[in-house]
Amino acid sequence: MPHLLADAPASRLPSRRRAGRSRWAAHAPFGVVLAVAAGLRIVTMLGYRPGRVYYIDSYEYLGLALHLRPGTGFRGIGYPLLLRLFLPFHSVPVVVATQHVLGLATGLLIYALLRRRGVPGWGAVLATVPVLFDGQMLQLEHAVLSDTLFLFLVVVAVVTLMWSPGHPSARAAAGAGLALAAAALTRSVGLPLLLLVLLYLAVRRIGPRRFAAAAVAGLLPLALFAGWYRADNGRFALSGTDGVALWARTTTFADCRRIQPPPDEAALCPNGTRQDAASEYVWDPRSSLNRMRGGAAANNDLARSFALRAILAQPLDYLGAVGRDVSLAFHWTPARHPRRVTPAFGFAKGRWAPTGVPPSALRTLSSYDPGATGEYHSVEPYAAVLRAYQYPAYLRGPFLAAILLAGALGLRRGGALLPWGTAVTLLVVPVAVLDFDHRYVLPVVPVACLAAALALAGRPGERRVRRP
Repeated sequence: MPHLLADAPASRLPSRRRAGRSRWAAHAPFGVVLAVAAGLRIVTMLGYRPGRVYYIDSYEYLGLALHLRPGTGFRGIGYPLLLRLFLPFHSVPVVVATQHVLGLATGLLIYALLRRRGVPGWGAVLATVPVLFDGQMLQLEHAVLSDTLFLFLVVVAVVTLMWSPGHPSARAAAGAGLALAAAALTRSVGLPLLLLVLLYLAVRRIGPRRFAAAAVAGLLPLALFAGWYRADNGRFALSGTDGVALWARTTTFADCRRIQPPPDEAALCPNGTRQDAASEYVWDPRSSLNRMRGGAAANNDLARSFALRAILAQPLDYLGAVGRDVSLAFHWTPARHPRRVTPAFGFAKGRWAPTGVPPSALRTLSSYDPGATGEYHSVEPYAAVLRAYQYPAYLRGPFLAAILLAGALGLRRGGALLPWGTAVTLLVVPVAVLDFDHRYVLPVVPVACLAAALALAGRPGERRVRRP
């Protein structure tokens, strides 16, 4: 008798229906936050068209998407595979729209895990704010760059491993390993992250079957890629630039009087050229590496050998250089490092044509998106909203430091070690192997917020795990 049920008082409704309504009501604040974050991304799509093709990086990614190959440069194959997936659309706006969806999905994953771990609703919502509303996040999602995909894959891996209140299942461990393998193929910092996660799982003694699932799922795709790289470049490796990057890291402090390199490496000593950041020596045609026969590509192994000698001969100088650059992440005003990079507040007014881009790169862009010219322009009034929005909506360095500290203090409660360790790895390793860039700090934010919010949860067993 439907009419009787419709007229029944709320107290007589089935308990399951009331519980369902109560559950959804508990998540209503996050629903509002997610809707506002989605609105901001729509404003970004309307305010800056067609989507930012960023420096030469974007053109190289598009070229790899059109002609899949392992390559020898700094670009991983993971992001070109995503671009390849959307090639039938022949549209840069479709790519950046997808990245905006990944940004929203990252916030949703963080919220869901925190509620499942017993974090109060307000704490779980607050932890998603830097991910969903930071102006830099919006800028990166709106650019043809690998950062958003890498960030999403890392969060997927961490959430997958932490979803179960006990040890992850073999299937979850395999899924996390696969996500970290994809992250390693997207950005090289994913490889040390994968190895550290495997060490973490071994220390936790999750069981041989679960550990084997994570290890095989994480390492097998990398081994297959290394085999492909060997077929194309003659050596079993994931990259041909790891030595070049580490050499660039040492150029700011290397003293060959202390290093005393062998004759074949002596040519890599600093030759008097000056740059404002270590990574700039990779591109400077006057640097000692680029003056060698064959340039950087042919001398990767030699550069790695020199860099390791420099680090062993000057360990304190190396640690000092890394520490100084890591500290840039905690400045109140974002440092221009290197100075040539786009500032943190990148939403501006105007029309930008591609400069210094070779014709072959523009042809690559046209092949991927026939309607794209490389030009990028603002559209009012949407762009005006973002220009004003980006200044207050920026996670200042001291706040990032406070979030990391809160996560560290929460380690004693248990459960925060994986996200906090992931955040510290993502903060330090890029600087330790190359240089600092504000772009490289952004993947730190979601996992750091996750660790900090877990400090609000009780000790294991104190609070029943919530299942949203």
